[in-house]
Amino acid sequence: MSSTLIERLFKLQAHGTTIKTEVIAGLTTFAAMSYILVVNPGILGLSGMPPEGLITVTALAACLGTVLMALMTNYPIALAPGMGLNAFFAFTICMTREIPWEAALGIVFWNGILFLGLTLTGVRTLIAEAIPPSLKIGVQCGIGLFIAFIGLKNAGLVVASDATFVTIGDLSDPAVLLALAGILLTVILVKKRVTGGILISIILLTVVGTIVPSGDGMLTATPEAIVGMPEPISDTWLAMDIWYPIEHFAETWDLIFALMFVNMFDTIGTLIGVSRRANLLDKEDKLPKIGAAMTADASASVVGAALGTSPVTSYVESAAGASAGGRTGLTAIVVGVCFLLALFLTPLMKVIPIMATTPALVMVGILMMDSIRHLDFDDLGASATAVVALMAMPLTFSISEGIALGFITYVGVKLGTGKHREISVITYLLAGVFVLRYIFGL
Repeated sequence: MSSTLIERLFKLQAHGTTIKTEVIAGLTTFAAMSYILVVNPGILGLSGMPPEGLITVTALAACLGTVLMALMTNYPIALAPGMGLNAFFAFTICMTREIPWEAALGIVFWNGILFLGLTLTGVRTLIAEAIPPSLKIGVQCGIGLFIAFIGLKNAGLVVASDATFVTIGDLSDPAVLLALAGILLTVILVKKRVTGGILISIILLTVVGTIVPSGDGMLTATPEAIVGMPEPISDTWLAMDIWYPIEHFAETWDLIFALMFVNMFDTIGTLIGVSRRANLLDKEDKLPKIGAAMTADASASVVGAALGTSPVTSYVESAAGASAGGRTGLTAIVVGVCFLLALFLTPLMKVIPIMATTPALVMVGILMMDSIRHLDFDDLGASATAVVALMAMPLTFSISEGIALGFITYVGVKLGTGKHREISVITYLLAGVFVLRYIFGL
């Protein structure tokens, strides 16, 4: 691609950047978010999906979504299967509700279609404004706690207990100790703003695992090769059952809504945050192409469902590239290319032990808890709404239950304190539906 064509496509001069800067920014963003190539297949595999090809699915979904965002908006924002959304897919939809993974992909598909329809019609704005800020904070923090809890559980740092439900794991187990050390290392690297700190931690734990005994071998298995051809995705490509959510609407409507709810606010928050870092907001502190960006995000989820993964969404790690000078879609294009090239390292990624991914899950959880500082603790109603939502998610092992209980708490407190006029019609409606769901088991 010639420099003239690149300039015409991405308008580098107008954005005060260069090809070199955009490439460096793209590499920085990829390093910051590449852990998803390891973590996402591990989480989706727990849903019953065939493990073969999940790395390929993750990389292709990230590549296609990121390139779509670049071409539709010219923003330096990368996409990939979302953390939290993949946990919702595996643990809530497939494991708790016992819905087949093919049907779960159908739910993801309709989530994307609904998200796209709301974006194109402008209804998205009405819903966004109707959700109370305290519930938004509670949902984000709750998902963070849920993800961190999953990481601790996977590593054996917390285990089941008949007496207390959960308790501390066996700290004499080398794998548990490595996971704990990895968490500390990851926090230190991220705090020191080391680019790709989460990925570095995964790599180091994997390497150390090659000399740590586990069963008949070592904690980290010996890879069959260093590089290799990407695994086929024939088991998941178009395997989604799009009719299941329609035929079983009574048991899936809340799942579709919960996915859309989390996806929408995760996307809006990420877009605004990264765009502010890249100086893309206008004088009114708004993102000029937010409609196109949301359309790209929703479309990526539909494509992801067809490939065989949980919803694809914008990644906050894109801020790393923006901090490195990324200002245009060329940064995103570089990220997309990196995801494709990473496919040829699949043999290496397949031997990464589950304990090596624990620090990534815990770190993401910690970062998602950041919004708790925006909660008005002087307003008991607001804090109660947020705390009920954030506690319910890890304790019920379900994001949708946290959202439902959060809505009910918010409306209940407002009604009980005579502030019913502060409740929007949409919020009334959603809370009422959730109440009926619990009463009649819908």
